[in-house]
Amino acid sequence: MLAIEADAVRALIDRLDERFLAAVSLILGRRGRVVVSGIGKSGHIARKVASTLASTGTPAYFVHPAEASHGDLGMIQAEDVFVAISHSGESEELLAIVPLIKRQGAKLIALTGNSRSTLAREADVHLDAGVAQEACPLNLAPTASTTAALAMGDALAVALLDARGFSADDFARSHPGGTLGRRLLTHVSDVMRRGPEVPSVPDTATLRQAVLEMSRGRMGMTAVVDSAERLRGVFTDGDLRRALDKVKDFAAAMVIDVMTPAPRAIRPHALAVEAVQLMERHKVNQLLVVDEQERVVGALNMHDLFRAKVI
Repeated sequence: MLAIEADAVRALIDRLDERFLAAVSLILGRRGRVVVSGIGKSGHIARKVASTLASTGTPAYFVHPAEASHGDLGMIQAEDVFVAISHSGESEELLAIVPLIKRQGAKLIALTGNSRSTLAREADVHLDAGVAQEACPLNLAPTASTTAALAMGDALAVALLDARGFSADDFARSHPGGTLGRRLLTHVSDVMRRGPEVPSVPDTATLRQAVLEMSRGRMGMTAVVDSAERLRGVFTDGDLRRALDKVKDFAAAMVIDVMTPAPRAIRPHALAVEAVQLMERHKVNQLLVVDEQERVVGALNMHDLFRAKVI
């Protein structure tokens, strides 16, 4: 079964020809929206194609052909492109509204499995999604044909995405509620700790003062800054363990002598996912956030990123 469906999709490659380019150009050249329609199983495919178009930079929506005959046809405007999906190309509900769509001035793209069908003949552009056979053992249930129609619709959406220069940031803006949106739209400044929540000691602090500040901040580290709040180093749990081995007079020790100098830091305008990548690459669990003058303005750790659902 899967081999039949795979072959059906593979056969579409040679059909991404001048007709496919004409469909892309037709949509790009219109100021309206793309209206996608179909009945039955093709209707389910049409809904998904409309959704994919809309989420990749081509304003689109689904209209049920039967509902179109009862008032929803008023949603279609002269500058729109109507994409009709029908394996047979003879769906009565679609054929009934084609003359009205054309009278409105909208353009018609037909996506069918029969290039000699009525719908194909009436279309401004016909996209052939025909298949040799259905994956159903009876060769009846729409299986390979719906897969092919979906693949052709996806190809159209992706070609339009590329032609419009639609970016990952654009995609995220249309998916703000999903994981991808959080990963692409959340910046370090949105999740970092600020002000008193950022553990910090001056570079004149003692080791004891640094340990107390690290405990207070509950981040497993404290920043070490100069008089202008510029980052000089970081003192971590690991630094403390190493200090216990080599410091003879704990009470007299200074943090500047046992800290990690010039630690890795990140800018507040960086994406939160960049902070994740930096932490994973260097096997650290927290980062300090600095501005362009290297002044400490925030801090974050893996728990902050988990809470923000960035990871």
